[in-house]
Amino acid sequence: MRFAHTNIVSVNWKKLANFYISTLDCKLVPPIRKQSGEWLDKGTGLKNAKLEGAHLLLPGYCENGPTLEIYEYQNGIPQEPILPNKRGFGHIAFEVKDVAQILERIIQNGGQTQGIITKKEVKGVGEITFVYARDPEGNLIELQQWN
Repeated sequence: MRFAHTNIVSVNWKKLANFYISTLDCKLVPPIRKQSGEWLDKGTGLKNAKLEGAHLLLPGYCENGPTLEIYEYQNGIPQEPILPNKRGFGHIAFEVKDVAQILERIIQNGGQTQGIITKKEVKGVGEITFVYARDPEGNLIELQQWN
């Protein structure tokens, strides 16, 4: 068994994929997915499901590593951005060398801050510097740096 991917349902998959590629060093894994049909309806439990999107290789992994799957459904349902304490899947985390530098890249590429950069000694583990931010569609991202 191995972890395969995490999915983000997007309003505009191309723009969001570009954000993760240019901001957080993800890499596009061809092919572009254009999926629909009875098989997709059955598997998702939706009627007339139609989606397009791509997989992005997460930084720090070889070509068969886990991916971030960004899909745009033809009949997507809008929602408000979630809060960090909302039940269910909450955020995706990236370990980085410089939290402030990557947070600035997030902002420059259309994202925004959620919290402020904070440091904390975690007994037996080390010091963490971290912050929550949001991608351009409001999805939560944690940036963390361990010393």
